[in-house]
Parts: sequence; structure tokens; C-alpha cells
Amino acid sequence: MPKVKTKSGAKKRFSLTGTGKIKRKHAYKSHILTKKTTKQKRNLTHIGLVSSADTNRVKLMLQI
Repeated sequence: MPKVKTKSGAKKRFSLTGTGKIKRKHAYKSHILTKKTTKQKRNLTHIGLVSSADTNRVKLMLQI
């Protein structure tokens, strides 16, 4: 039986917390930042958690 590989796009985008939750970054923080307010950009900086509806899908991609 061969090893099961993780999705390389998922391992670049998600990481685990100590309690087993999945961390993610916010979108819309890479370019076209001049039209966004400072408050928007500051709030996009913080790390978010993957919603409970998507955790099973992400865990399959990460092979957890």
C-alpha cells in the first residue's frame, strides 16, 4: 500500500493549533490595497480559523 500524499496547496495554506483546530489566513490582503481602508487591512492581518463546516474537507486534504 503506498503512502497517502497531502495536497501541496493545502499544506502551504493551513496549519494546526495546539488543540487541533485549523488556522488560515484571510484573503484580499495581497494587492489592490489602496482602495481598502486601514481598518480593513488591519483586520485582514489577523489569523482566522477554518469554519466547522469545512474542517472535514481540509483534514482530508491534509491527511490528518
